Amino acid sequence: MKARVTVTLKTGVLDPQGKAIEGALKSLGIDGIGAVLQGKVFDLEIGDMDKAAAEAAVKAACEKLLANTVVENYRIELV
Repeated sequence: MKARVTVTLKTGVLDPQGKAIEGALKSLGIDGIGAVLQGKVFDLEIGDMDKAAAEAAVKAACEKLLANTVVENYRIELV
């Protein structure tokens, strides 16, 4: 089983990297793109366990390491 974790900043948290990307796109002449929000994606290979145990393990990984839950949200997709 595999899991994909997508980590993004919470609403209202400043995103200087997203703003820098937005400015760079404009300076490259790429029009039509509004606000840019950056994030992180983690693809995890999960050992032999049932879906509930896998989700619990990935959630623990997110809470303890992959996401700073003070300023970031995360979404888990099991495949």
